[in-house]
Amino acid sequence: MNRLVVLEMRESVAVLHLNRPEKRNAVNDELRAELIDGLEGIAGDRSVRALVLTGNGNGFCAGGDVSAMAGRLELPPSEVGVRGWERQQRVHRAQSLLHELPIPTIAAVNGAAAGLGADMAMACDFVVASSAAAFTWSYIHRGLIADGGGLYLLPRRVGLARTKELIFSGRKVEAQEALRLGIADRISSPEGLLAEAVAWAEELTKGSRTAIALGKAMLNQSFETSLASLFAQGSQAQALCYTSTEHRESVVAFLQNMPPTPGKGDV
Repeated sequence: MNRLVVLEMRESVAVLHLNRPEKRNAVNDELRAELIDGLEGIAGDRSVRALVLTGNGNGFCAGGDVSAMAGRLELPPSEVGVRGWERQQRVHRAQSLLHELPIPTIAAVNGAAAGLGADMAMACDFVVASSAAAFTWSYIHRGLIADGGGLYLLPRRVGLARTKELIFSGRKVEAQEALRLGIADRISSPEGLLAEAVAWAEELTKGSRTAIALGKAMLNQSFETSLASLFAQGSQAQALCYTSTEHRESVVAFLQNMPPTPGKGDV
């Protein structure tokens, strides 16, 4: 049986390919389960220092599988709510894992990123979009809210008013507008997309893994955290950094006028 999520390692960069191209990588229960397994494995593997998420075929991710939504319409009314709640827990588990990975993450958006697919891109730290890519928070066209974290993640990229406009309209945002609005951080040619994303990911593996993990966790909460609280968290995080092999080796290298080898100590 074909895997619906394929892991490829390029040195210390993990590349996760959504692999349901005939459905534009629409997320069904099986793909979601494999994605969760893949992300959990990456989170627990300290030799992995960055992640690139992309889609096979012409689309990044078309969102939730509409055929599964059709099946939900056939359920007895007494089952709809609890089944929906159970599904939401799995959606949120996958999105939380992606958002909270203790390494840099890059979405290489090779085509359409719709609904949950757009939210998956926003859950990554950075977005490289193909010139053929497009984003749409299309939930409204199915009578739904953005349940993949878009209500939280998108305002942090484009602001509250713009988020409301994109989510209330469900309109398509082409690559160049996505770059202008801040949905995407870089634009690439379709043929160079994955190589550019992996190269950027490799650049982000040069620093201390410990410092990146701690800093990312704090940054992800910084909009909801007071400065005093951030200072308190920072004191604890810095104390951990002081004890890391990476910090000790980089200081010794500096004092001995030797080139540092950051990021290689604590793996």
